[in-house]
Amino acid sequence: MARPTASPADGPRAPHAWYEDVLALLIGTLVVSFGVNLLRQGGALTGGTAGLAFLAHYATGVRFGVAFFLINVPFYWLAYRHLGKAMVLKTFCAVGLLSFFAEMHTVFIHVERIDPFYAALFGNAVLGLGFIVLFRHRASLGGTSILALYLQEHHGIRAGKVQLVIDLLILAASSALVSMPLLVASVAGAVVLNTIVAMNHRPDRYLA
Repeated sequence: MARPTASPADGPRAPHAWYEDVLALLIGTLVVSFGVNLLRQGGALTGGTAGLAFLAHYATGVRFGVAFFLINVPFYWLAYRHLGKAMVLKTFCAVGLLSFFAEMHTVFIHVERIDPFYAALFGNAVLGLGFIVLFRHRASLGGTSILALYLQEHHGIRAGKVQLVIDLLILAASSALVSMPLLVASVAGAVVLNTIVAMNHRPDRYLA
């Protein structure tokens, strides 16, 4: 449930306890990795660093978790320079957990049939919910999420809008690997994901 907008009279915001951050990292990455599994089972795509990892996975056969972890490495510098050491540590842990959970789901979940359009929409919606959990605890899944958070915190550009533009560019680059109907479904999914982020990650609306 949305909290009322804070005013200066409200005083400083209460920080999250360390165990709350730990639980948020575990829950957030578990939720996101489930969304990733839905996308992978349906052959759909998404944007952001996960989208780049899917491209590498579909084009070369490298495991998604491995590609996702390696693609994120260069973005840690931006997080370290502009978003603080704590966020770098949380993001590093989140990326590692997602890489692990994404591969773990393949052991426990085997979907015999899933409609690709459904997978694209619902999978991206699940990703959006997981992202919100992580963002509220000043963590991200690295890559383009770090860039989007940096632009929001330092230049006032909404993270959801930045991420949407990046996602559409990544999906456009994916057009050679997927059919047009699946690409349309993936674009619709990216809109769903970033609408969730734009509505629910606003520093002028939420206190955490």
